[in-house]
Formats: sequence, structure tokens, C-alpha cells
Amino acid sequence: MNGKVGVLELAKTVEKGRRSTEDWLPVRAIQNNMIFTYGNYKVTGVKITPRNIFILDGSTQNNILISLKNFYNMIDFEFWLVVADRPVDLSIHMSQLQLQLNDTQEPAIRKLILQDLDKDQMFISNNVVDTEYYFLFKEKNEDIIQKKIRLLINGLATCGLNAAQVSNEDLRVVLDNFLNGGNTTEFGTVMPV
Repeated sequence: MNGKVGVLELAKTVEKGRRSTEDWLPVRAIQNNMIFTYGNYKVTGVKITPRNIFILDGSTQNNILISLKNFYNMIDFEFWLVVADRPVDLSIHMSQLQLQLNDTQEPAIRKLILQDLDKDQMFISNNVVDTEYYFLFKEKNEDIIQKKIRLLINGLATCGLNAAQVSNEDLRVVLDNFLNGGNTTEFGTVMPV
């Protein structure tokens, strides 16, 4: 009997509060390319443009890896290296292909465009994602934030990598990946049973 009372009381408490996972995160807002936390910290950083160094010759690969090692050793603050998947949006590309298909009468060109449209549809069906890389850190002082962002961008540039400050959308993708284990959320979507 005691167990039932405890469960009923817990259910009433949960129903009153209706707490979600997001309620447990210290996130107050995402704005100005930063996550504002309840502890007055701001989480921000840089997004790195991916580069496949393994298609380069061996000495160039080694130089980049040595530069990255030196870059990591130069960083004197806590940071997180985050890898996040973002669903690929092919809708604009498919619209452009459809316009090209409507404008051409040449059978060979129409065949190539249709093959590209089929390939795009295959990517959509297989939930193809872009993998994105981020260096994130937390800080309270706005001046130090800008200094750290410049340090990261310049340090990565010496390694042959392009980086830019994260956007609000980038930070939402990182949080969505964290909260949903990399699965795309589809709020409001009716799924067949």
C-alpha cells in the first residue's frame, strides 16, 4: 500500500510541474551566437569547415597533424570538441533541378537531371546528414569570449582549417543532437501505426 501512495504522489507532482528534459538544462536563452545559462555563463565557440586531409600527400598530412597538436597544446582554457550531425536539406537543389528539367527538351540532359533527382531522393530516404565540428567553451566576460574566438579561428587557420563563430542555429543543432542522441526530431508529425 505504501508503494502505491508514493507512486500516486509522484504522478501528481509530475503532472503539476510537467517537467521536460529541457527543464533540467541550465539554458536560459540562445541569442547573439551564444547559449546563456542560469549561472551567468555564455557558451559559444567556432564551427570548423570540414576538410578531408587524407586525400593529401603524406607530408602535407603530417604537417597538418603536427600543427593541430601544437594548436591543442596552445589552448589554455577548458573547451569541448563537439561533433554533431545535421540533416541535409536538398529541397532547394531539387527545386533547381526540377526547373532545369522543365526548361530542357534534350533527352540526354533530361536523363542526367532525372538521375540527379533520383539520387537526391535516395539521400532523403536514407536520412543523409552532414557532420559538423565545433570547438565550444564557456565564459562570463564578453571581452575574453571575443579573444578566445579569435584565438581559435587564427589557430585553426594555421592548421589549414577554416572556422567561424557559431550561429544561433548551430547551437540549436548541437543541443538537439545532445538531447536526442543524433536523431532528428519530428514534432507534430503523424506517424503511421
